[in-house]
Amino acid sequence: MELHRVFVYGTLKRNEPNHSWFSKNTEGYYKFIGEAKTVEKLPLIIATEYNIPFILKSPGNGYNVLGELYEVDSKVLSDLDILEDHPNFYVREKFNVELFNSEQFIENVWIYVIVNFQPHLLNETCYETYSNSGSHGKKYVERYLRNKYLDYKQIFQN
Repeated sequence: MELHRVFVYGTLKRNEPNHSWFSKNTEGYYKFIGEAKTVEKLPLIIATEYNIPFILKSPGNGYNVLGELYEVDSKVLSDLDILEDHPNFYVREKFNVELFNSEQFIENVWIYVIVNFQPHLLNETCYETYSNSGSHGKKYVERYLRNKYLDYKQIFQN
């Protein structure tokens, strides 16, 4: 069984709206490894009318993003790719993360990021960590509650 390491920072974290995607495939395997943070500073924003958390691929901007590290098999990774609409919306790329409660344990893992984005998004408020119930007051709108599809032009460069 091929295993992959995935760092999640938004709605896939424990106690967040999309965490159940890890167990969507009953034959799939996933394991919580621990809390971690990105080694590089990256901008984590909450954007669109649906209040979706994104990491923009703009190293050096933002914060060392706090999140969770998981080990998953290819079945679970495939489900996560579907949720994140990889590679059409998010792109899954390798970044270094540092695992907490470990002596400088750094690992190169998959993170879903937005690669081609409108420059004005870098002016949005950046966050170090995400919670749907955070003080930002921007509640994530789950797909089944949306009355239309996400307008990708809000995010992507033309």
